Amino acid sequence: MITSALPARTRNGKTAALDESITAWALAARRGDADAVERFVGALQRDVQCYVAQLCGDPQAVDDLAQDTFLRALGSLHLFEGRSSARSWLLSIARRAVIDSYRYAAARPRRSDVPDWQLAVELAQSRDLPGFDDGIALLDLLAALPDERREAFVLTQLLGLHYEEVAGVSDCAIGTVRSRVARARATLIDLLEQAEATEEPAALAG
Repeated sequence: MITSALPARTRNGKTAALDESITAWALAARRGDADAVERFVGALQRDVQCYVAQLCGDPQAVDDLAQDTFLRALGSLHLFEGRSSARSWLLSIARRAVIDSYRYAAARPRRSDVPDWQLAVELAQSRDLPGFDDGIALLDLLAALPDERREAFVLTQLLGLHYEEVAGVSDCAIGTVRSRVARARATLIDLLEQAEATEEPAALAG
């Protein structure tokens, strides 16, 4: 059974409180608090790695892009005023870092075949956490989604951003984000049902 691989993550009080703390750390880091810088980076490092991994599709580039994202963010902290959450602000920077990497790569010959974004996300996950196998199953399902729907689903359902925040990160209308997430969920549910339908006869045969 892989039904549990499809998350139902919502914006709960704990997530909102964490975002408030992260934003407070970013503002403190802006004022030169070294401890706040460390807390800010540590709190969002995994989210950034996961996000750039599913965007860039190159497992070898994930760490470099994540590092580039934080370097850009720390260099721009003086511009951050806390009007949006630090998480959505940082993911916007991550998106720009990936886009810039595409532009740079477009000027050079490709050195490999079609990149495997799934492997990149898998490598960014912690193997010792409960549900890791389910996470791999979810990666397989996400591969069937168009890029824009996959991005919207990951940001809202896996990273827990508001639709308004995702609209800002992805530079599109809120209604577009809602539509992409709804279609992504419908596709994933359909794929899960198909997978379960094939698993049941196999289990009976065993």
